[in-house]
Amino acid sequence: MQRTPQLRKLPLALASLFVASSTCFAADQVDNAVPTIEVTAAHLKSERIELSPKVGTTVYSVDKHMIDMLGQGEDTPFNEVLLRLPGVAQDSKASGSLHIRDDHGNVQYRLNGIQLPESISGFGQSIDTRFVDKVDFITGALPAQFGLRTAGIVDIQTKEGETKPGGRIGILVGSHNDVEPSAQFFGSQGAFNYYLSGSFLSNSAGIENPTTASSAIHDRTRQSKSFGDLSYFLDDKTRVGLLFGTYNGRFQIPNNPDQVPSATLTGMSDAGSGFTALPSSQLDERQRETNRFLVLSFQKSLGDLNFNTSVFHQYSELHYTPDPVGDLIFNSVASDTLRSNSANGVQFDMGYKLTPDHTVRSGLTFTRQLTHSDNSVAVFPADSTGAQTATDPITIVDNSSKIGTLGSIYLQDEWHISKPLTLNYGVRFDHVSAFVDEQQWSPRVNLAYALSDATAFHAGYSRYFTPPPQELASQASIDKYANTTNAPAVAISDNVKAERTHYFDVGVSQKVGSHVTLTADTYYKKIASLIDEGQFGQALILSPFNYEKGYAKGLELSALYADAHWGGFLNVTVQKAQGENIISGQSLFGPDELSYIANHYVYLDHDQTYSVSGGVHYHFSDSQISTDFLYGSGLRNTPDGGAPNSSALPHYTTVNAAFTHTWKESMIGSVEGRLAIINLFDKSYLLRDGTGIGVGAPQYGARRTLYAGLSTSF
Repeated sequence: MQRTPQLRKLPLALASLFVASSTCFAADQVDNAVPTIEVTAAHLKSERIELSPKVGTTVYSVDKHMIDMLGQGEDTPFNEVLLRLPGVAQDSKASGSLHIRDDHGNVQYRLNGIQLPESISGFGQSIDTRFVDKVDFITGALPAQFGLRTAGIVDIQTKEGETKPGGRIGILVGSHNDVEPSAQFFGSQGAFNYYLSGSFLSNSAGIENPTTASSAIHDRTRQSKSFGDLSYFLDDKTRVGLLFGTYNGRFQIPNNPDQVPSATLTGMSDAGSGFTALPSSQLDERQRETNRFLVLSFQKSLGDLNFNTSVFHQYSELHYTPDPVGDLIFNSVASDTLRSNSANGVQFDMGYKLTPDHTVRSGLTFTRQLTHSDNSVAVFPADSTGAQTATDPITIVDNSSKIGTLGSIYLQDEWHISKPLTLNYGVRFDHVSAFVDEQQWSPRVNLAYALSDATAFHAGYSRYFTPPPQELASQASIDKYANTTNAPAVAISDNVKAERTHYFDVGVSQKVGSHVTLTADTYYKKIASLIDEGQFGQALILSPFNYEKGYAKGLELSALYADAHWGGFLNVTVQKAQGENIISGQSLFGPDELSYIANHYVYLDHDQTYSVSGGVHYHFSDSQISTDFLYGSGLRNTPDGGAPNSSALPHYTTVNAAFTHTWKESMIGSVEGRLAIINLFDKSYLLRDGTGIGVGAPQYGARRTLYAGLSTSF
């Protein structure tokens, strides 16, 4: 929510909501008695935030008190936090976890204003919710500063050290053998400020179940995360900072029992008779994920001139290990796939208050990426129709690498035309050189108008340029698989092109009395070379492709209520997204699919017409009780004999509940106890049914899960 000095004095029950706004939140007042280092940190943090304008956009802010109201508290996966925001729809972990305004991926994550390069997507959530102090979730027609990934900007302000050293140690245990220990430490010494956190997760529900059973077969996961934010203040106007983080995940791929073999393997299976010596319930497929990043920044405030310079490094890796026998039996191909991406770059942002009414901002980013794709693929010989011609497999080595660069510059002016009216206009230039070599100049204009103290209006237009994710782009090696069971039905695969979008957005917010805030926002996107992604192979790695053209449109409604003890929110989203004529990655599809889509608009596979989220909590004494829910009308699927993505899966609703109590003066510090139930009514629901464009196996949402947690702050 907007953090104002008045709100800081209210109970946490009120401070655990988010609000929509078209301007930045107000800076907290600083008491003169606070040590100089804390005053300096607050000043430079405010200056850093001012480098990223949000005029004319839709901003939903989440603070750590709202996170605390969710069932798992700080242990809540970060994508689950974002699912409580307008315009965000749920999906399976394997295909991106969530969608913002009917986009697949295309999300930009920033830590303290620094844009992080993308990691190779998979199941892991490398952002740990516990290091989040505040999140600004920005959508709509974005100012010129924001580019490349534009469906939504997730701008995270991380926790920082405090004058008095302290920390928090906790553990959460739950159903499905869930164990989650964690620790945080923070403090300062002179001009040095530090915050460190680490966590570990182990359970037997790592990936969505392909069946309706309450527990999946072969679904163990182990994940570890670490994060650090170190700062050193050279003087009261200069700060050097270091951010770093790591994520390591190990996953078993859950099995779908009673599957029929698709290939004949000598002595192990017969596709014609259905015989198999290895049931599908006994497969052993695994996936390993790694992500690490490092950001070194230098921030300087010189009165009307402020700037921040950062250099960054990120490395991500995904390794899929097949069941060497089982994958051949049931899929006719077993691919050991290793994908890695290393990114290095620099980001510079500057703001200068030219006159009392004009603030000029400018900056640049440059990123160099090196992507490796190493594949050892076991297949069977086949004839020109794809029919298997031998029962002993052969191995094809399919390795490649690519160096690519991304460069961007922008210039914009925030013009306060009058007290209620602000115009932010600018332009940015983006260039990508990788599998494609493309560029674009993109104008931006955003308007914010305060009709009264209770009513605010905003509108904007943005031209977007979205290059394909280099780390996921398909490799042009399909000729290697000719006359094998891995040969594509369509022997053409053009490179994925950059997406180009005209984006229009209009919104209004209205305060009703002192407790209720209502917002409405509508958008329309006209898209050329629309980028979508799907899972087409054995390895659970997404592959991008283009529709020649498409569009997306939607309406978001939000209501908030807050008083001294009660708080609640309700979000309703209506949206639609379609594309026509696939013009890249054609080998990923069947000829009938391509033929139909060439002349018909089809729904994107991640389109969900209605998404609703809501929650309420009550804070009393040292306790809090809360509940929240998610409703989805269902993602798209393809019915038997029907057109691609022409129908939707059944709707679903899940409800969560939590109770927390804090013992503030125990012998070991402030102790918090937590009880939570996720999917309270144990609803079984489909996220995916295995049909549709670029969809793999069926995936069901998590069944009822119980959690109990205990943590102490010192």
